[in-house]
Amino acid sequence: MRKLNFDQAGLTRREFLVSSAVSAVPQRGISLRDSPAMPADAPWYTRIRRVGQINFNERDPLTMDVESWMDYWASLKADAVLLNGGGIVAFYPTELPYHHRSQFLGTRDLFGEAVAAAVKRSIRVVARMDCNFAYEEAFKAHPEWFERDRDGSPRKHAEAPWLYATCMFSPYFTEQMPAIFREINHRYAVSGFFTNGWPSTGPLGVCHCEICRTIFREKLGGEPPEETDATSAHYRQYYEIYMGRIAEVWKLWDLIAKEKQPDAVYVGNLGGGIHTVKSLRRFADFASWFNADHQGRAGDTPIWDCAQQGRVARAVMKGKTVTNVTGAYSNSRPVWRHVSKSAAETTLWLAQTTASGMVPWYHWLGGTPEDNRWRETGRLFYRWIASNEPHFRNRQPLADLAVVYPQSTISFYRSSGPRAWRGGDRTQSADYLQGLYYALLEGRFLFDFVHQEDLPTAALSKYRALLAPNAAYLRDSECEAIRRYVAAGGSLWATFETSRYNEWGDAREDLALGDVFGASLTGDTIGPAGNSYMRIEAPHPVTRHFEGTSLLPGSENRVSLRRLHPSRPELSVVPAYPAYPPEMVYPRTSRTEEPAAILSEKGGSRVAYFPGDVDRTFWRSGNTDLGLLIRDSIAWVMGEGGRTVEVEGDGVVEIFLWQTESGFALHLLNYTNPNMTRGLIRRHYPIGPLSVILDFPGAQSISDVQALRNPMRLPIRREGGRVHFVVPKVGDCEVVALT
Repeated sequence: MRKLNFDQAGLTRREFLVSSAVSAVPQRGISLRDSPAMPADAPWYTRIRRVGQINFNERDPLTMDVESWMDYWASLKADAVLLNGGGIVAFYPTELPYHHRSQFLGTRDLFGEAVAAAVKRSIRVVARMDCNFAYEEAFKAHPEWFERDRDGSPRKHAEAPWLYATCMFSPYFTEQMPAIFREINHRYAVSGFFTNGWPSTGPLGVCHCEICRTIFREKLGGEPPEETDATSAHYRQYYEIYMGRIAEVWKLWDLIAKEKQPDAVYVGNLGGGIHTVKSLRRFADFASWFNADHQGRAGDTPIWDCAQQGRVARAVMKGKTVTNVTGAYSNSRPVWRHVSKSAAETTLWLAQTTASGMVPWYHWLGGTPEDNRWRETGRLFYRWIASNEPHFRNRQPLADLAVVYPQSTISFYRSSGPRAWRGGDRTQSADYLQGLYYALLEGRFLFDFVHQEDLPTAALSKYRALLAPNAAYLRDSECEAIRRYVAAGGSLWATFETSRYNEWGDAREDLALGDVFGASLTGDTIGPAGNSYMRIEAPHPVTRHFEGTSLLPGSENRVSLRRLHPSRPELSVVPAYPAYPPEMVYPRTSRTEEPAAILSEKGGSRVAYFPGDVDRTFWRSGNTDLGLLIRDSIAWVMGEGGRTVEVEGDGVVEIFLWQTESGFALHLLNYTNPNMTRGLIRRHYPIGPLSVILDFPGAQSISDVQALRNPMRLPIRREGGRVHFVVPKVGDCEVVALT
């Protein structure tokens, strides 16, 4: 076993990992130094495990039965429920000017009745607000509250043109919304506030109202571009101002929420999975509760999109509350708001929510549904969680690998020439991470996301390797943190343009991590080009599974470089040549000295750098060889020694391992399905048996192993410090409690 040099002389890699993570081994499980028990006086929202939401519509005051609704949420054992308070429409008799009462409210106080019914059942209420639109009467009285197009015309809602879009830089956010918050807070027993659709994590909007024009003139010396374009100096300044305004409003609303009770909270609307533009790291600085409004998937979005959301949110929140909304309705494309999504799809989304460390938040629209199939789906899952709640109270994830979440690259990545992208192709910037993610699932690896801005401060030493899927846009400090990690004996896997630009996309003269990769740029990026290859030049563990071939598929794009330490590469580039017509399909240059991979070892560190976008090419093509190459190269950088968790058996499975309040919990998510990457899942295809080996500090103390989804006690076999058991069958998911 290779040695690490973390000032822990004489310790092996796994011994170092143990010493850095474990302080004691009591009779039941292990005690991790950085996972203290939750204090008894922690705010209420840090203990929630089940959340519900019913969205009122304007007509609901005529027919809605709040008592039956609260009976339903009580049957789910919900800790909190979201109820419409106001903003666009007030569902209580507001006395504030220009706060539109529901035209069907009459003498009723729908919100007040619902709050009272919830409180009677010991369910906390968070007032769901909408700050994004207001009625025409408000626009006529206060035109300064509203967004404008460049020609000065107000922006109306596309489907409800009687509503006008409000501007977050206007007094609507600092005067009108605070007044609504205070009125509700004064009258009703609410424990917090949540805003629909704001601030989101998507691209920045640009408003041309007079307030914004003044900001642009005085602070930017002009106007920012209409689109996200990090190459613009104006845009970069605007980004800072925009994020500053979000922080200002968020903190103001949180203070107002706390005016009545100190543990009340304001919750913003976030989400978006791995596709983010606004800075998640900055949100985490002032957010006590991260709500990911990531309700479902559409088109060709893969089923694991929800688990990715959990990894992203957890990476920045550092143990603080994270919830994720699951839409019970059919939020596909097109969307149907009043019919249920398939129970199989909904259940697996909820299972991913809990497995990835988020708290489920179940959501329906309209107080008098005609389709009630969704009710039992939520009830069954929530009751299952409640009956096993100690095993869902997580303290800390246990993972072997850290994956850099490269938000700057995902937000702003641009390439020149034929590789430039715009509009609908914008998701291309996340394809590198998506390809790596899929390979990690196929390889059954246990991993965490680490946000790039946390690299300088993250405890990377607890991971066996750091993976950087085209982290092209990195700060100098982030590059230096990676360099220190490798110098201390950590291992690194990276692809394509990693470290070629700063966080905004300004090109460096060379790869900032070139000395770590052992490479230097020699020219422009090459591609996109199909029908290129990698030639196996010498035996290596990374290519050990490729018997019977000397050629592997090549990446679509690659950087032009040379090795800093000349030697024959294990994998070399075979440049692209025509794929059509058949008569022209032959290599013009069959052998080169250009490396397709640079694999190096120094002391305890292993580095695998692919100059090509093998991760993105794998995701776009689904090529078996590329997936296997990625998996084997990751296994190589991890080094000798067993993994924390090994799972053997057929199927596409995502795994999470948590230290919990009662011991440990292993989550197994079954993605084996013809609708894994297209459409909604109709039914589950059970897999199993799955053979599991646990090899981590404290595993030797495990005496009881129970499957919770298909309840049964699982026999265990010990081999040294390792624990073996078999999970006979996994339907949608399984959670194995280890105590």
